Amino acid sequence: MMAKPPPDQATNHLEHTYPATSEEIWELWTTAAGIESWWAPDGFAVEVKKLDLRPGGELVYTMTATGGEQIEFMRSASMPLVTESRKTFTQLDAPRRLAYKSLADFIPGVEPYEFLTIVDLAPTESGVTVTMTVDAMHDDVWTQRLLAGRANELDNLAAVVDRRRQA
Repeated sequence: MMAKPPPDQATNHLEHTYPATSEEIWELWTTAAGIESWWAPDGFAVEVKKLDLRPGGELVYTMTATGGEQIEFMRSASMPLVTESRKTFTQLDAPRRLAYKSLADFIPGVEPYEFLTIVDLAPTESGVTVTMTVDAMHDDVWTQRLLAGRANELDNLAAVVDRRRQA
């Protein structure tokens, strides 16, 4: 397995505050039903295949392109419409922090490698602030795709939190 990107590539930070408790966000981030409700970016669906919530444990899921634009992008990039993704948990401190390494093994012409994501949950007066710290990928184009997808996922998480509040 190829090493992660060189250390001179910066980590990236995304932040979002939700009108929820840390425990509610933790549950959405650490259960199969929670993950399936928001994890995929728009135009994709996620199905959790395995969830072993412990350091060294894995999250294995399939991501399927379901939107027309996303299907066309995947086909034009010679990528499959359904991919299996693996994340290995490196740290779990409920309900404050989780960290995992993602295996990037789906990029045509690029040797597989891992990159780290750290998710911090900090209670605030108005709810909880989620800060994601994400390693850069092998190049800027893929790093920007990753960040756009993660930002979209955080927006999807907000929609799930809003639906729960209205129920």
